[in-house]
Amino acid sequence: SYCNIISMTEKFIDIMEKNEILKKVEAALEGIRPYLQADGGDINIVELTDDMVVKVQLTGACDGCPMSMQTLKNGVEMVVKNNVPVIKEVVAV
Repeated sequence: SYCNIISMTEKFIDIMEKNEILKKVEAALEGIRPYLQADGGDINIVELTDDMVVKVQLTGACDGCPMSMQTLKNGVEMVVKNNVPVIKEVVAV
């Protein structure tokens, strides 16, 4: 029916928008990834939630590092939010 087509189109647009946002987030992470890698760590996107929270996994030396939450909030989150203003928060999972 017409309503199903509208609903599917809206979902497709949402998916397209989410993919574009994810590409921008990944580009922002690429800018800070060398700094994390220089310390033996890295970061991977796990999920972008519908409410614009980026879930990430810290790996290598960053996983379990006592400074990782400070790095995440004062470094990663700041860079991501400056480059992709629709992002509300970056959290480690």
